[in-house]
Amino acid sequence: MKKTWRTRLWWVAAIAGLLTVLFVAMRPQPVPVEIAPVIRGTFIQTVDEDGKTRVRERYTVSAPLEGMIERLQLKAGDPVEQGMLLAIIHPKVPVLLDVRTEQELRERLRAAEATKAGSRAAVERAHAALIQAKADYERTRKLAESELVPPARREHDELTVTLATKEVQAAQFEDQAAAHQVEMARAALLRMQKRSPANSGANHHWEIYSPVLGRVLRVFQESEGVVTLGAPLLELADSSDLEVIVDVLTTDAVQIASGAKVWFERWGGTETIEGRVRLVEPSAFTKISALGIEEQRVNVVIDVLSQQEQWRSVGDGYHVDARIVIFHADDVVQVPIGALFRDGDEWAVFVVSNGQAWKRVIHVGRRGGATALIEKGIEPGEQIVVYPSDAVQDGGRVVVR
Repeated sequence: MKKTWRTRLWWVAAIAGLLTVLFVAMRPQPVPVEIAPVIRGTFIQTVDEDGKTRVRERYTVSAPLEGMIERLQLKAGDPVEQGMLLAIIHPKVPVLLDVRTEQELRERLRAAEATKAGSRAAVERAHAALIQAKADYERTRKLAESELVPPARREHDELTVTLATKEVQAAQFEDQAAAHQVEMARAALLRMQKRSPANSGANHHWEIYSPVLGRVLRVFQESEGVVTLGAPLLELADSSDLEVIVDVLTTDAVQIASGAKVWFERWGGTETIEGRVRLVEPSAFTKISALGIEEQRVNVVIDVLSQQEQWRSVGDGYHVDARIVIFHADDVVQVPIGALFRDGDEWAVFVVSNGQAWKRVIHVGRRGGATALIEKGIEPGEQIVVYPSDAVQDGGRVVVR
């Protein structure tokens, strides 16, 4: 009898042990996950796109008359002074006066004079804007010293003065170039009216001088040869006065405001260059993406604000990566973008507590490049799963990888 009970107890223990082993073996194992804390801090949302530098103002030196040009000695990158000799043209000797050419020169002079009048008005307008900006800054500075306005207002007005100064310089550049065009057009017309076979000998030539101070960007015709009226010869500009053009999707452009802060990265240097949006162009264009999709894009014009010593090696047409700020908020709750997933029409995350992952629906305000702003549903300090796989289930066991 005792032997029978012992046998039964042994079998019961063996079966219980086997069931325990089977239960442990068949029990779901914890899913390895990566976690990150919910934080509170400054949230910045940006539009990240590629950009290209360009000089703010450029001037194309063109032939004022038809003839034979001597070989140009200037190369791309050479510095030029205002009034420096650029090219020499030997006019074509006509058999008889060309009335049509004379009329073209008259129209060219009228157009140059109209451009000069417009550039003069632009200079006066830029000067007036600069005077107003300086006056606003002085008032803001006095109020800021008395702590009646926030420091951000003072920084904004100081930036406005800087940009207005650049606008004056650009307008003066245009005015100098327009004045040179008037002189060239008037001189060409006078020469056309006075010329005759007697004064059109081999030594008769036309000298072209630089209208502005700067550098040679391009040489359109380097070798000696025949040029026509208005043919481009050289392109001049101040290569240190750069702006950046960034084409963005129109859906992003509507969120970009004039004066928005910009950071330039991966331009070849180690430092981050700061800029400010000056203009979002009003007209968009169609561009084919790398995937062959038609996109509507628009150019954003950005002024460079950092000191020239930081980016003096950058020239016209250089590539930069731009981050344009479209939203900024301090002391807000944030989670990594990789922690978000869709739960129907809502956003959700997995919150880790006591070795288990619990699904929680949250309300996302904005999404940036790395983090998302959370308006409600989660608190700072909680741990959430980053890049959850399909193996992570609501209430399932997890283990930190």
